[in-house]
Amino acid sequence: MLGRRDNRQRRRRLAAVGATGVAVKRHHDAKVAAEQEASPEPAGQTQTAAASAGGLSEDSMTRLKELGELHEQNVLSDEEFEQEKAKLLDSK
Repeated sequence: MLGRRDNRQRRRRLAAVGATGVAVKRHHDAKVAAEQEASPEPAGQTQTAAASAGGLSEDSMTRLKELGELHEQNVLSDEEFEQEKAKLLDSK
């Protein structure tokens, strides 16, 4: 019985993390679209900014920060945090 409850809690936690990521992505996309309408930049400058951040996009950096905050709040266990972080870093 205890194992089932742990699995349900873990699934809820992961669903919350995923939902947060989706909301942040939508907000970020809307912000980027508004900025591009206001002042279009050459594509090379955007790529240079990502390269200077260690190859991570701004979205990935934001997501990594959120994961760190969730880990600090004990919403994510050490193992879950490391798994999600590895996925982000591998997908750059």
